[in-house]
Amino acid sequence: MDIRIVSYTARGEETARRAADALTAGGHVCRRFAPEKFCKPGDEPLTVSASEWARDGFITCDALIFVCASGIAVRAIAPWVKSKTTDPAVLVLDETGTFVIPLLSGHLGGANALARALSKALNATAVVTTATDLNGLFAVDVFAKDNHLFITDMEAAKAVSAALLSGEPVGFRSDLPVKGELPKGLTSGDAAIGICITETENAPYPKTLRLIPKRYALGAGCRKGKTEAELDAFFRREMDRRGIPVSALRCIASIDLKRDEPGLVSLAASYGVPFITYTKDELNALSGDFSGSAFVKETTGVDCVSERAAVLASGGTLTVNKVAEDGMTFALAEYREEIAFE
Repeated sequence: MDIRIVSYTARGEETARRAADALTAGGHVCRRFAPEKFCKPGDEPLTVSASEWARDGFITCDALIFVCASGIAVRAIAPWVKSKTTDPAVLVLDETGTFVIPLLSGHLGGANALARALSKALNATAVVTTATDLNGLFAVDVFAKDNHLFITDMEAAKAVSAALLSGEPVGFRSDLPVKGELPKGLTSGDAAIGICITETENAPYPKTLRLIPKRYALGAGCRKGKTEAELDAFFRREMDRRGIPVSALRCIASIDLKRDEPGLVSLAASYGVPFITYTKDELNALSGDFSGSAFVKETTGVDCVSERAAVLASGGTLTVNKVAEDGMTFALAEYREEIAFE
């Protein structure tokens, strides 16, 4: 995760450094901010208000950590809070590192998991207030995030959690194999409300929460200057022909020559998926039978960008071979990962 940490006092800066060191050791990327008079090596001077700092963080990173009083954090983020599906994780650490509190996006944003990781690293107490966590119940949004599933209806997801908290059985069905035993509260039998993992419109319960597997990597290539609208129309048409919704995409992948291609960058952002690029050497190192093109090889150094990028990103198998149209190419590869209960 891309994490930003801000502190406002000398003691808070020390705690922020400890937190950043622990998170960096866990594989996260951290930037620390502090008022200039408290900055130590590695800190960036804080030159804007708390609210302005939060606004920038909401746009550009995955998590914000405030090392300060919770009231400061609440006021700073209040204007920018929109939806649990898009808001970053927000946490508060007191300046002594005694308590760590996930304020926002506990499940989908990963704030609860970050709080637990920090509590262990700093010997702090994680103050987690999410009802399903407190009651030891299945959390559908955590399950969806861990298994790369798209939640089609957040209101239905809330209804699932409410049913579990009320002791009502929640049905569970899946079009894909699932490893592990059903958690407490879920049933394979009939129920008034249930969860269905499917790419179709299948709704086996009176109230059904559909979870769409993000099973596909979209490999893309394009001539310079292709717009988001052109790419979107082409990709959607090809996916519609195969009955694959855009919500089943996990990423868009291409060659690093296209890293800053505006149409591809903005389209990935519109789809809500990462845009991943690879060097020609990484793409060429991939073994397999791909739809080669002498022109593409001469231009990019790779015989087929879209197919190779899709397979490399997914680590799986090519399911839709290259389709080319008007300077754009499209391919799909499927991930090998299984859906599983922990």
